[in-house]
Amino acid sequence: MRLDLFSDVTDLTAAIVDIVSVSGGEGPLADAVEEALRALPHLAVERVGHNVVARTRLGRAERVVLAGHLDTVPLNGNLPSRVEGDRLYGCGTTDMKSGVAVALKLAAAVREPTRDITFVFYECEEIEAERNGLRRLAAERPELLAGDFAVLMEPTGALIEGGCQGTIRVEVTATGERAHSARAWMGSNAIHSAGRILDVLRAYEPTRPVVDGLEYREGLNAVFVRGGVAGNVVPDECVVTVNYRFAPDKSLDEAEAYLRRIFDGFAVKVTDASPAARPGLTHPAADAFVRAAGAEVRAKLGWTDVARFAELGVPAVNYGPGEPTLAHTKDEYVEIPLIADCERRMRAWLTA
Repeated sequence: MRLDLFSDVTDLTAAIVDIVSVSGGEGPLADAVEEALRALPHLAVERVGHNVVARTRLGRAERVVLAGHLDTVPLNGNLPSRVEGDRLYGCGTTDMKSGVAVALKLAAAVREPTRDITFVFYECEEIEAERNGLRRLAAERPELLAGDFAVLMEPTGALIEGGCQGTIRVEVTATGERAHSARAWMGSNAIHSAGRILDVLRAYEPTRPVVDGLEYREGLNAVFVRGGVAGNVVPDECVVTVNYRFAPDKSLDEAEAYLRRIFDGFAVKVTDASPAARPGLTHPAADAFVRAAGAEVRAKLGWTDVARFAELGVPAVNYGPGEPTLAHTKDEYVEIPLIADCERRMRAWLTA
């Protein structure tokens, strides 16, 4: 399917939604995006895997990056797209093909921006970090992600969400000694010992750090419990998987040290970790964006790829027309007026 970047942004969103691009299968959509962008003479286009990058080269004093992922979660009987009233329904409408459509419209329409622009459309955001397209670009072609400020078109309900929380998962292990359950006194029940791990979690009170004027809310939760050998055996091991969502006032090392401290006496193994990102609102380009968007600014209470930009030294925010609470749901939709509103506000920022 060919994409018409000069069509109405809602029609463009629907066209993008109807190109199936479940994580790992972004090829057809990446092909369509690349073809549409290569038809625009004011952009230099490069492709790395199923990641498409298009840049203006006007020699402006600042460069900003607009980024959006092409993939969606698996379909759930929610294609093709459909319009009902002011809502466009379909897989990926809110997360985040409406944001991708806005960026593509801007790529076609804004030919003389006041800042140079890099448009990044990337693969595999919804699955394991090792396959993430931004991660690949950062490793292989970091110059393509260079900029003074970045906007990740994640769903925010047309509000600006600064930075993001970090996330770390650990396995906390309680140990014991196996015995026949008929002679339990000869062993030590690891599942019973794991109660002390759960006591720590029950007693936890979420902190609300304020970082660069934005309030974050941390969280510490058990997400899996694994233990037991057989119906007549006292178990010698119980593993509680804990997920810690931490504010950007902590580094990954500090978050890990905190978990090891509160679970002192237990073996703690890190299984997955991604850093937090500060709000990134102090750069002049960010300030201009906030004023042009005219939207409420709040903290991002989840993890997004703004953290990858932060690691590259590029301050970034989340901003897109989708409603985040609808992401990954069967009845996912985007409010049609918000798509056009986001396009209008971002166009004003890029041409002011």
